[in-house]
Amino acid sequence: MQRQLNQSDLSLALISGLLYLVIIICGIGAEVALRGPLVDLSSASATAVAVRAAGLTLPLAIIADVIMAVADAALAITLFVLFRSVAPILALAAMVFRLIQSVLIAANLLNMQVAWLLITGGQDSVGLGGAETEALALAYLNLHAHGYDLGLIFFAINSFLTGLLIWNSGMFPKIIGGGIIAAGAVYLAGSGMRFLAPDMFVVFAPAYGLPVLAELAFCVSLLMSGSIWRRRQIFAAI
Repeated sequence: MQRQLNQSDLSLALISGLLYLVIIICGIGAEVALRGPLVDLSSASATAVAVRAAGLTLPLAIIADVIMAVADAALAITLFVLFRSVAPILALAAMVFRLIQSVLIAANLLNMQVAWLLITGGQDSVGLGGAETEALALAYLNLHAHGYDLGLIFFAINSFLTGLLIWNSGMFPKIIGGGIIAAGAVYLAGSGMRFLAPDMFVVFAPAYGLPVLAELAFCVSLLMSGSIWRRRQIFAAI
């Protein structure tokens, strides 16, 4: 059964879609374009050389992640308001778990900042040799990767709840809800491997393409919800 949307719902959906777009651009940009190419967890010296040669690339990745975390917190609120009439407790739980993830990801950025300071000499490392400083910086970058996946455990739970809300709302195609639930399963499995079976994580990494597609589809659905709903009304009137 399709739910009747009002102008407030459509405005919230549009705002949510824009926030989601910011999250996708900043999140993927920070990892794939900025941070990812610099970090080699098998070589502290290679990582240090890459970070120094890249100038402000790593700080830009931190800024992108901060923007993503802020947008994520805002999205948690707008989606709660959008879905609370569907299932109030479920919507509240989804908001809480998404907010926890946002806080963890934001706080975890301090690990990357410490690594940046160690590598560039902006942090007092008296008593440590160059190789020791680089090894410590790499340890902080590795800790950042683990902290990110810790946040994704809470985001996985949010994805399960949000997928159920989408499925039952009548506002969006059920396949979108199913995709978000599947994305949650990927996030949970990936985070589990990061902590419990790190050797399998690299093999599993391509599976993250599914969450990207699912979340992009949800983002597009939110952005186009107004035009989609107007078309439904036109066809219903024929």
